[in-house]
Amino acid sequence: MTTRIGMLAPMEIELEPLIRLLALEPSADAMSFHGRAGAAQVVAMPTGIGMTAGATAAQRILDRGVDHVMVVGIAGAISLDTPIGAVLAPEAVIDRASGRRYVPAALDDRARHGAISCGDDLLTDQAFLDGLARDGVIALDMETAAVAAVCEPAGIAWSVWRSISDRAGEGLIDADLFAMTRPDGSADPDALARRLADPRQREILKRLARDAALAVETAAEAAIAACVALAS
Repeated sequence: MTTRIGMLAPMEIELEPLIRLLALEPSADAMSFHGRAGAAQVVAMPTGIGMTAGATAAQRILDRGVDHVMVVGIAGAISLDTPIGAVLAPEAVIDRASGRRYVPAALDDRARHGAISCGDDLLTDQAFLDGLARDGVIALDMETAAVAAVCEPAGIAWSVWRSISDRAGEGLIDADLFAMTRPDGSADPDALARRLADPRQREILKRLARDAALAVETAAEAAIAACVALAS
């Protein structure tokens, strides 16, 4: 029987490498993209940013009859020493609001360590980040635990393929930048123009864009390799 894998990417920039590398074709309603990774059938779709969006997209992709769900995209590291572009292999993801832990399927032989903390809020307080690190948290995202919370009761295996695009402790993403980001990951054009007018902010945006571009590629490549292995 053919393995059918659902791939969820929160933002368009995270979905684009999957579409390009797998030559995925849009569905008739343009809500999803379809193709193959090795022997696996793939259906990919964006979720939008946030826990509610993640849960909604997870249910939508389960309705497509998938056997496994992969969350693919970027994450913010807790440690300043974590390399940009590093693909995570967490032992668990944690819903920060409820404290519930979810364990992803391990589809490769990398050693598992640490947890990804998931929630809607932007975390910038260093003392709070230090506390998360002491509890074994290695990175932050805004969707994965919500996806897991939908998949597990349905009996569908899931995995997470997140790559580091920034480090929370560096403070490059502040409340103003976060507020100007739309649900699909694009920026409000007027707010972006104002930010680009400041030379220092322009350099920060260039760095964030460069680092995100690397991270989305490494996350997509790792997820695609896992698709091929899962269906072999």
